[in-house]
Amino acid sequence: MDAPFVEVTFELGELDADAAYAACAACGATAVTFTDAGDTPVLEPLPGEFLLWSATRVCALFPAQTDTAAAALLRALGATLARCTGNLRMQPVPDKVWEREWLKDFHALRFGRRLWICPRHENVADPASAVVHLDPGLAFGTGTHATTALCLEWLDQHIQRGERVIDYGCGSGILALAAIKLGAGHAFCFDIDPQALTATCGNADANEVAAQVSVCARADDLPRANDLVIANILAAPLCALAAVFAELVRPGGTLLLAGLLEDEAHEVTRANDACFHMQPCGTRAGWVALSGRRREHC
Repeated sequence: MDAPFVEVTFELGELDADAAYAACAACGATAVTFTDAGDTPVLEPLPGEFLLWSATRVCALFPAQTDTAAAALLRALGATLARCTGNLRMQPVPDKVWEREWLKDFHALRFGRRLWICPRHENVADPASAVVHLDPGLAFGTGTHATTALCLEWLDQHIQRGERVIDYGCGSGILALAAIKLGAGHAFCFDIDPQALTATCGNADANEVAAQVSVCARADDLPRANDLVIANILAAPLCALAAVFAELVRPGGTLLLAGLLEDEAHEVTRANDACFHMQPCGTRAGWVALSGRRREHC
């Protein structure tokens, strides 16, 4: 084969993931990847948590093989996995600059009237636009997911110049950076995942707004009485954190919540109703965003 690598793929099925990885490694795999074989998203695993899909595909990368060696590799892997070789698929993998190759699928996206999320290999010509330069990375948040898009569109319409903002569950820091680019004065970012905090710092530096972005390793380090708190996480923590949000938002300030499905909106609204007058502010692809003003007394 002319390609420098070959890829063997198979369905995990009832196999143990660790055993499948060990079998591939024992046969000489240089990389093993688990991917979604269906269309079942894994949402927001905890740091260090390894979650698999109900239908999982295993992709193992091996050095290039001659035809004879390829057949022997399939037999050895099939025997180690106790699988028929007919269930293993092998194909050549051409050599490319892989760390940049996948970025070709990402292009500048506009949210609302003037906000753009732009990968670093592209530019936005409009001088009146607010541009966040961001490449996909380990932390969640590039604008392609419906919940992030809903928050970005809201920010484009509602952010006020000089506001103090908290991005609670910041991921890549995309929402904090968008707020700053749109005129916010300062953004404080918190996430339970250390990789997210690292990504946020790097993205703030790359966008030349590091002086306006503070990354907090602990929620207790976040300042109180802010103009706007954004939390794009999941429905359960959005309910559990209601009292925390009430402390973080000043009376008359705004809370923006996303990461919940439409049928979860009532539960999240009810959990935050004591201190916020929550209302839906956008829906997309079955997801909903809620915003609300902090009540003077709660």
